Amino acid sequence: MWRKVAHGLGVQGDTGSASAYAWPVEAVRIPAVAGSFYPADPAGLRETVSGLLAQAAPGAAPKAMIVPHAGYVYSGPVAASVFRRIEGARFTRVVLLGPSHFVHLRGVALPGARAMRTPLGDVAVEEAGLPHNPRAHSLEHSLEVELPFLQVALGGFTLVPLAVGEAAPEEVAAVLGQLWGGPETLVVISSDLSHYLPYGEAQKMDAASAGEILALGRLRPEAACGAAPVNGLLLEARRRVLRAERVDLRNSGDTAGDKVRVVGYGAFAFYERSA
Repeated sequence: MWRKVAHGLGVQGDTGSASAYAWPVEAVRIPAVAGSFYPADPAGLRETVSGLLAQAAPGAAPKAMIVPHAGYVYSGPVAASVFRRIEGARFTRVVLLGPSHFVHLRGVALPGARAMRTPLGDVAVEEAGLPHNPRAHSLEHSLEVELPFLQVALGGFTLVPLAVGEAAPEEVAAVLGQLWGGPETLVVISSDLSHYLPYGEAQKMDAASAGEILALGRLRPEAACGAAPVNGLLLEARRRVLRAERVDLRNSGDTAGDKVRVVGYGAFAFYERSA
């Protein structure tokens, strides 16, 4: 039985920039939250993800998306609402950015591994010429929980998984611009929204954040744990004149939790103007 876990927030346990370490490249980054945030059994995991996707409405495949990263019982339906749109799409490369919850990190960092593993198999990691910091990835859930959705929706693909720490929007946008690619590349930003507010307050804050995202504006750090990667995407989206769409906006009080202290979840799709 897998445990219900709403939030994977941790303490800041390490410091330094991603480039400060000469990390060896490990063969595989093993799962950290299989069995807690999502089922560890491969058949059960595939059934869970497929079921969540089946409940979501189809739509046009976006170039980029913002998705939440809590335990599937809490944020899974919201994440599935936008992952459903890439089911069967022809993306062969995914650029995935999420916040570093456990390690104080300067800039962005790859895991220093040749592959990332889930119960559904290994996903090959693209080197991408960026710094490595395995400590920023070893316990991090924000990237890991998106992988089973991607594996079920897309099948095979290569991955550029980046933990994001202290980084200005311009820094993150520059990395995204470098990795943007063409129609083969999907950009995924992993972020929850408000944290531990009463239900009504969370709804107001998350609605304001959704408005900023749709306007390609800028989120305050307290509005989302992944504000740094989100703001980088929003800046790059302005530069590329993308169109943003709100796909879903709920919180843990709507899915599987109480309404006393909730966490907000939003799903957003970004389209190139010709799409």
